[in-house]
Amino acid sequence: MMAIRLWSVAGNTQALDGGAMFGNVPKALWSRWIAPDEHNRIPLACRALLAELDDGRRVLFETGIGAFFEPKLKERFGVVESGHVLLDSLAAIDLGHDDIDAVVLSHLHFDHAGGLLSRWRDDREPELLFPNARFIVSRVGWERARHPHARDRASFIPALTGLLENSGRLELVDGNASETLGASVRFEFSEGHTPGLMLSQIGGDGGIVYCADLIPGRPWVHLPITMGYDRYPERLIDEKRKFLEDKLARDVRLFFTHDAGIAAASVTRDERGRFGTTVEMERLDGLTLAA
Repeated sequence: MMAIRLWSVAGNTQALDGGAMFGNVPKALWSRWIAPDEHNRIPLACRALLAELDDGRRVLFETGIGAFFEPKLKERFGVVESGHVLLDSLAAIDLGHDDIDAVVLSHLHFDHAGGLLSRWRDDREPELLFPNARFIVSRVGWERARHPHARDRASFIPALTGLLENSGRLELVDGNASETLGASVRFEFSEGHTPGLMLSQIGGDGGIVYCADLIPGRPWVHLPITMGYDRYPERLIDEKRKFLEDKLARDVRLFFTHDAGIAAASVTRDERGRFGTTVEMERLDGLTLAA
């Protein structure tokens, strides 16, 4: 039987303001879930998902924040490490960025796409990595990156759209599948966090879905919890409800990009109707799915 194998791939980590990450939730509550430091910041992963498809192609879902920021901005946005952790994590499983056949980006905010760029150096501009990969982005998300709103302009990397377009390897997605990946990966879309947020499901029932910023980690599985960065919190909650009901019914696991402790988990729902997680996995190391 053909199979897909999955690895969680650590990228650079961040420490961001807990109040911003938990929107209108009071600190007295959210600090029980994730303890803040003396600057009110909480630890966040920027985790990628690597899939080896049944035909042998390697697909990377997101690249994390990377190490492209100059020192002043690195400090401002709470990037912890100076090296390009994603590249080190790929090397730990005997891969280089040139071994990746496709990179799927849920959206182009810098903490999800910055890892596409080389590490900052004071004598040169960052360069686009992954020379053999197709870059797969939703068309709506792409247009948002090219023409951001004043509210989220700082979340995008100005030079990145030009580098992706000039690569000749950019694919813009309008529907629930891409020309590059075919039926191996199915997409659904969310608008509550940012226009055209693209959520990738690998495998069918019993598969796994990359939650991106619809559900950054375990605390945000609870429906009322949203981020201060979300553009339409009420819409996001409605999207999240539909999303979780579907994944629970079909036994699709959740993959978290920003959860500092857990890479993936299954969905539960208690007698009060509250969603939660179970069968939590700190990392994926060649997890096998039926193709």
